[in-house]
Amino acid sequence: MKPAVPLAQLRQGWDRAAVYLPVLTMGLLALGSYWILRSTPMPQEPAPAGPVTHEPDYFMLDFSVRSHGADGILRSELSGTQARHYPDDDTIEIDQARLLAFGEDGTLTLAKARRLNTDGSQQEYRFEGKVSINRSGRTSQDGRVLPEMRFVGEQLRVYDKNQRVASDLPVELTQGGNRTTAESLRYDSRTRVTELQGRVRTQFLPR
Repeated sequence: MKPAVPLAQLRQGWDRAAVYLPVLTMGLLALGSYWILRSTPMPQEPAPAGPVTHEPDYFMLDFSVRSHGADGILRSELSGTQARHYPDDDTIEIDQARLLAFGEDGTLTLAKARRLNTDGSQQEYRFEGKVSINRSGRTSQDGRVLPEMRFVGEQLRVYDKNQRVASDLPVELTQGGNRTTAESLRYDSRTRVTELQGRVRTQFLPR
């Protein structure tokens, strides 16, 4: 039989092994990390973004949107049978559109068309297809009563919170019973100036 190892020698051997234990542990961890990296699949590169197309990203059916001022009074109401938003140019297209708007001077504007287009800021409204825009009469600053105005055409644009109306296509303007047709129109309600271009014809109401 072999002689028993003294307890003191066992302790000395263990102390020597304990010195190298952290080094061995770090080596095993390094080998494990290397194996994990080799086993992990390489991340795929993101696919290139496809071309942006003029396709709607959301739509609404038979809708009505109202906006109110800080005083709670109704300022405008926009409705239609269907609305579509196009993210490529941030435009909104509305079928069978109807716009009701109240000006700061109390003027009521009612616009109808087969289709309405506007951008995200809604600073310009472009009406297309059997367009009619009616502006109610109002009292001017000098006390005169201004007659109701009606614009009719196949395309009309409204700017500056319904203060300006323009068209580059033939348009009909009716005011105070007088009827005027022209090939293009520019109207500013703040200055009450109407510019008619092209072939202009006017029919005056008999007095």
